[in-house]
Amino acid sequence: MIYRNLYYYFMKTTLDINDSLLANAKALAAQQRTSLTRLIEEGLQLRLRTSQPATRAGKHKIPVFKGRGGLVVGLDPSSNKSLLDAADDDA
Repeated sequence: MIYRNLYYYFMKTTLDINDSLLANAKALAAQQRTSLTRLIEEGLQLRLRTSQPATRAGKHKIPVFKGRGGLVVGLDPSSNKSLLDAADDDA
């Protein structure tokens, strides 16, 4: 059985880039000892990450219980069965 493109799929793409921008990008890639492809990928990832709305991250906050107390006496926190049994109790 042959597995091809199991994890990644790369697409070849032609881009029209300003000559001076391309020259600067090639120089930076050489200076950082990386490929032009990797430099462009990192730039796209950075741009896509920062273009997402900032309000989206703050929209869903995980609730945190700040109460006092602890586990019920006799409940073993290292036992899944004990915790599941306690969760099933109606009391």
